Amino acid sequence: MFSQLRLICFDLDNTFWPIEPVIRAADQAVEQWLAAQYPTLAAVVSPDLLREARFDLARQHPDRAHDLTWLRIEALARCALAQGLPAAVGREGFEVFIAARHRVEFYPDVLPALDVLGQSFRLATLSNGNADIQRIGAAERFEFSLNAGLIGYAKPDPRAFQKVLDISGCQPAEVLYVGDDPDHDIAGPQKLGLRTAWMRRDPARDWPAGFTAPDVVLATLADLVSALPRVR
Repeated sequence: MFSQLRLICFDLDNTFWPIEPVIRAADQAVEQWLAAQYPTLAAVVSPDLLREARFDLARQHPDRAHDLTWLRIEALARCALAQGLPAAVGREGFEVFIAARHRVEFYPDVLPALDVLGQSFRLATLSNGNADIQRIGAAERFEFSLNAGLIGYAKPDPRAFQKVLDISGCQPAEVLYVGDDPDHDIAGPQKLGLRTAWMRRDPARDWPAGFTAPDVVLATLADLVSALPRVR
């Protein structure tokens, strides 16, 4: 199945680290910052309100819906303007958010597995999120790292995965994509013929009906090390 494999490309959030507690803490950091710096704005906005504002912006601007950074900045900027504050509050608040957003805790299996996999395969990342693998301190493990805001397309758009092929020079059968989302991370790359691995960290989670099964199901990245014949 993996005899032609040259490159392994990974999702980040909920594949390398749990994302829900990270985003919750980052939203709380923004909330606290607003209360200290712009109390009148803090009195009328909340993480839930800002989330809805981002959804509205994505619907109004589908050409920018892939850019989570722009959505966050613009949503807060518009709320600030509505309260007579400068639009620059959006950028200021985003800097608070993104600093906290990079305080991730890798699942314990990830870094040891990457060190082993990197001895036999080229490694890369492709994410819809705005995490910067260099800012997190793991960039040296990867040949390249892409995100939707950078390339202009969000998974499961096949063009996102085509970018991986274009940069790497690989053929589809030479690339394995690893991620936790059946639609974004499995159905998307399957459309181009990439190999796929579903990261199923929750053992109670079932594969959804209507989706073509991945090539392999993983509970941890250690399972991937065991599944690939050239890695021992």
